[in-house]
Amino acid sequence: MNPANYLEIKNKIPSNVNILAVSKGFKSQEIKTIQNIGQNDFGESKVQEALEKQLTLKDHKQINWHFIGRIQSNKIRKIVQNFKYIHSVDSFEKLQKISNISREEKKNPLIMLQVKLSDDPTKGGFNPEFLIMKWREIQELKNISLTGLMTINPKGLSSKENSGLFKKCRALADSLQLPDCSMGMSGDWEEAIDAGSTWLRLGSLIFGGRF
Repeated sequence: MNPANYLEIKNKIPSNVNILAVSKGFKSQEIKTIQNIGQNDFGESKVQEALEKQLTLKDHKQINWHFIGRIQSNKIRKIVQNFKYIHSVDSFEKLQKISNISREEKKNPLIMLQVKLSDDPTKGGFNPEFLIMKWREIQELKNISLTGLMTINPKGLSSKENSGLFKKCRALADSLQLPDCSMGMSGDWEEAIDAGSTWLRLGSLIFGGRF
């Protein structure tokens, strides 16, 4: 747990860049510690784990919960009911389902579409050409607010390679007139800021290693 690290990064980043504290695998008490020094956005990737924390921290009304994990179709209703932001929508079918369920639940989640910018079999996401082709149809979906794109770079890239992919994501977001890019993690957040990230997903830098 490293609150000093958090404060140092917070002081370094531009005012238009937000920190998303990736709290998956960490306890509610650790979330509380970081929230007490001004962090209100927390990212979870497992629905059940997140719901337990949300219950424990229900009195902390300022917390905004972000879903950042791979979305399973049978968990979409729970995600829509319990998360303000969804960062990892990786297909048109799931986006349609989120839209339909949001209408039923009278919700309007903030959505970032996950894009796949490199040939990495471990990552999901929209192919950029497909996203552009489907864009008009996507914009017509109700009860969702499209705010940006999200990308996860493959492991083991050089700083220059990371920057190149981040810049592609930013250019695609700009072409679709989307303000946000959720990109950059504990190992490459500086390159992500330089490329135009507005959301940094930071876990180990803030909370330390997971056990």
